[in-house]
Amino acid sequence: MLVVTRKRNEAIIIGDAIEVRVLRVGRDGVRLGVTAPPSVPVHRTEIYKLICEENRAAAAGGATLPGDFAARIRLRAQNPAPEPDPHDD
Repeated sequence: MLVVTRKRNEAIIIGDAIEVRVLRVGRDGVRLGVTAPPSVPVHRTEIYKLICEENRAAAAGGATLPGDFAARIRLRAQNPAPEPDPHDD
């Protein structure tokens, strides 16, 4: 894992087309801005995990309706699970 230190308005570039910029640093966290081509999906981790779960369920034949999926995303966005500490290895 590459670890970098960035200040407000500083960025890193991934490949030739993805930029991750620090927009704000506050008590509750860091706000990042991601610029990427439309062909590159960009998701928060908790949303990506939900998408993967739904894809596995669909492949197994237990897919939910799109409205159910949207409701689950809204519920998790309102009550997000705490992120694991990357230093707990």
